[in-house]
Amino acid sequence: MFTAPQVVALLEELSFTHVVTIPDSTLGQWEDALKECESIEYVGVCREGEAWALAAGLQLGGATPLVMIQCTGLFESGDSLRNALFDYQRPLFGLVGYRSYLDQSTLPGDTCLKFTEPILDAWGMDWALYDQANDTPGQLAAIAAQCRRCREAGVPGVALVAEGRA
Repeated sequence: MFTAPQVVALLEELSFTHVVTIPDSTLGQWEDALKECESIEYVGVCREGEAWALAAGLQLGGATPLVMIQCTGLFESGDSLRNALFDYQRPLFGLVGYRSYLDQSTLPGDTCLKFTEPILDAWGMDWALYDQANDTPGQLAAIAAQCRRCREAGVPGVALVAEGRA
């Protein structure tokens, strides 16, 4: 998995002003570094559906927010996502942890692997899977390129980051 300093540097490079999140066991490893970062405001929410709505409001106010949740939260937040991204046409970008992708031993038969990609396809999201446990070969640069491409096209996108444990 990417280190906290790598993630913070990436988000600063992409000029994100806010990270709207519910950290899971993997993405949560970046929480302290994100909270300490002076150029990014850390915004914790209670439910993933709130993340999309709050990020949409921040974006309407001129901020550049990132939604950071796990794929199970993506499932939970469908209606909020639909409203923010499609009804209100907010081109938000999300970093979504793909639970159990790298290691299914802790949750054998985890259905996240069955539903995550089809759900992103059904929403018509610009998404890409980043399935290495570290930055080889240049996955952080690829996430940056995807984010920039989405911004230039004015479309929402998701960087789907493979996780190794539930």
